[in-house]
Amino acid sequence: MPAESPVTWYLEMPPVSRLYLTGSFLTTALCALDVVSPFSLYYDSALIFQRWELWRLVSNFLFFGLFSLDFLFHMYFLVRYCRLLEEGEFRGKPWEFASMLFFGAAAMLCVAPFLSIHFLGSSLTFMMVYVWGRRNEH
Repeated sequence: MPAESPVTWYLEMPPVSRLYLTGSFLTTALCALDVVSPFSLYYDSALIFQRWELWRLVSNFLFFGLFSLDFLFHMYFLVRYCRLLEEGEFRGKPWEFASMLFFGAAAMLCVAPFLSIHFLGSSLTFMMVYVWGRRNEH
């Protein structure tokens, strides 16, 4: 059996998983190329609600640091568990999966100011690992 090409692997990915992977990779690439500064991406409630920098509500979930071994591990966990959840528990229900991610992200955004957490992508990824683990205990 021939090996699957990266393009085929990417195109066969469920829609929410593919969107999150693409957004994370492009955000990191733009930061690595100095097109976008990580300082314009982090979560800061004062900048969001006083200066109306609303993109920070989403961008902090997309940045996992610059290209490194740590970034690769985060992408592995993101793709693996996002895809397993979307193809398993949420098969054929991308809106329900996106709603779960949205509510998890909203909860994290409420708690983040009290814990001084500025980038929440890792937390959202580990939420998916937790949900998958609870649903697949065996």
